[in-house]
Amino acid sequence: MRSRHGAAGVGPLSYNVCLYASEASICAGGRMSNPGNIVLIGMPGAGKSTLGIVLAKILNKSFVDADLLIQSQSDKTLQKIIDAMGPEGFIEVENAVLSGIEAENSVISTGGSAVYSDEAMRHLAGIGTVVYLRISYESLVSRLGDLQERGVVLKSGVGMSLRELYDERRPLYEQYAQITVDVDNLSITEAARKVAAATS
Repeated sequence: MRSRHGAAGVGPLSYNVCLYASEASICAGGRMSNPGNIVLIGMPGAGKSTLGIVLAKILNKSFVDADLLIQSQSDKTLQKIIDAMGPEGFIEVENAVLSGIEAENSVISTGGSAVYSDEAMRHLAGIGTVVYLRISYESLVSRLGDLQERGVVLKSGVGMSLRELYDERRPLYEQYAQITVDVDNLSITEAARKVAAATS
């Protein structure tokens, strides 16, 4: 059973971690008014983390990498969490951590599997603008390496193909997105500027 204070198999989760915060503004804790956050969602390989850092610099915001936050809270890599707990167990941990984030004036990069957790996505939409970084399947194939090395959650098991993963997640990204930005054939800086313009 998941609670706000922990998830099975990883011990108690503390929400006092601040990452990449210039003024400790992204600590989880008390709810902040007018947070001004941008939440990035999209497939693995869409560039959420790398683009997020550049976007934060462009917009003078702090940057939160949700995957690093999960690793920090569990003291394991994403793949080790998946190996130990399975896809559903990882989603439980991810939901707990994402639902506990309180941020202000930040760019929040989520893992590709964040959209499997309705509670987490509703929370993130409540503290920021959710932006879907959309890439084509063809671009995904060229960008993405070994799925297991990246710690990708395969809900249907390790035999799940990249095509199946793409087709499964795309409707969820579209469901939760408030803004969709196509980033195919763009450099990271070009894509970050496009997101900045779309959220201005």
